Amino acid sequence: MLSRRYFIGMAGATLAATALFVKESNALGLFDKKDKNSKFPFSLSDAEWKKKLTPEEYYVLRDHGTERAGTSKLNTEKRNGTYVCAGCDHPLYSSEHKYESGTGWPSFYQPIKAEGAVGTSKDYKLIIPRTEVHCANCGGHLGHVFDDGPQPTGLRYCMNGVAMDFIPA
Repeated sequence: MLSRRYFIGMAGATLAATALFVKESNALGLFDKKDKNSKFPFSLSDAEWKKKLTPEEYYVLRDHGTERAGTSKLNTEKRNGTYVCAGCDHPLYSSEHKYESGTGWPSFYQPIKAEGAVGTSKDYKLIIPRTEVHCANCGGHLGHVFDDGPQPTGLRYCMNGVAMDFIPA
């Protein structure tokens, strides 16, 4: 039978190893996090972004945060129209490509254009690599894309609603 002392020691060792892995991986550039000052067609200084965006929008778009599941008013948006970046108004997704994924976040099976709407990069925040989605125009963090979506693409672009605005057709 394992003692409580053994369990606590192993948990501590695991946490220490994970922290070391994250620190070393970050130093080696394995975390493909966007530099806030990366050059995109639309860019602002950090102070300008803070002035332009709400605190929630800034947290998601510029700090790569995630809104709580089920909190976005865009989850229930059913009208025809276009979803645009809340940071720069760049068109991202069409209502034609939206579907109910059951995740609590607005989901789409493809961006509005084959190229030019969004970009992707690897995200290791949860240790397991994920594909982060960002606005191709301003670099704002939108969410992640997974390969468990519907046809015709088989992709699920799981987006933070606070990172987008909806423009009805």
